Amino acid sequence: MSQQAPDSEAAAGPHVLCEDLFKIYKVANLEVVALRGLDLKVQRGELMAIVGSSGSGKSTLLNLVAGLDKPSAGRAFVAGADLVTISEPEMVEYRRTQVGFVWQQTGRNLVPYLSAVENVEVPLVLAGVSSRKARERARQLLDDVGLTERLHHTPEQMSGGEQQRVSIAVALANNPPLLLADEPTGELDSIGADSVFELFGNLNRRYGVTIIIVTHDPHIASRVDRVVAIRDGRTSTESFRRVSERRNTIEVTHDEFVLVDSAGRLQIPRAYLDRLNIHDRARVLLGDGLVEVLPEDRSPSEGPSR
Repeated sequence: MSQQAPDSEAAAGPHVLCEDLFKIYKVANLEVVALRGLDLKVQRGELMAIVGSSGSGKSTLLNLVAGLDKPSAGRAFVAGADLVTISEPEMVEYRRTQVGFVWQQTGRNLVPYLSAVENVEVPLVLAGVSSRKARERARQLLDDVGLTERLHHTPEQMSGGEQQRVSIAVALANNPPLLLADEPTGELDSIGADSVFELFGNLNRRYGVTIIIVTHDPHIASRVDRVVAIRDGRTSTESFRRVSERRNTIEVTHDEFVLVDSAGRLQIPRAYLDRLNIHDRARVLLGDGLVEVLPEDRSPSEGPSR
């Protein structure tokens, strides 16, 4: 059996916990490091997004959490399951019951010659659910995603946004506590993308499902509770959405933080380093309630950079 997190930790801790996570791919005689000691915590019932440039490691992370690949080193727990030491039979069960996955390309989510309701029934029937109960569950999910009038349409008879809604229903068929989406709006126009992001929010509130979205959408911060940015295989910044009421007006603000990993590493935004002309080395000084980061060629007496 795979190693499990302690029962109390699995019940009370974060839904997803990654610590000092590495993923190394071998290409011919080369080793490509996709994740470099990444740390991440995702709380139960959270709706959050992961952003980053191409090659930053965000899709690699999503594949590891989905159980589609295994970490090279580090710790990765999802709902108490250890994704580093888990056996292959346990991994199959994990993918079937603990996680739903939505791909960017709807062709990877749907069977083209099946109707919407039949596509949602597939994972239920494979899990041993009776035909009657599978049909009831499929109809309910398609109603939840706003496709009651499209039950018997095949993918080619639906718009891209509708296809992605069916894909989300398929991913939720077996009622997984975790839903992962890799660029789910990458092939949709702005209207279709808005409707899909709104749907994720509705499903998060209705079912309490934990949702992690990997996206390039520049407006994602206004649609989720938290945004984590990945740079060079590590988490670098984190932004929280705050909703408050002031003078009968709803105000939405965002608090952004840089992250400190379990090894004490701090990823300072590249724009800040360039402005201070910091390259290979920097002076780090502890002041009164603050930490100063200075270029190596400037002493503390010279005062702050302007």
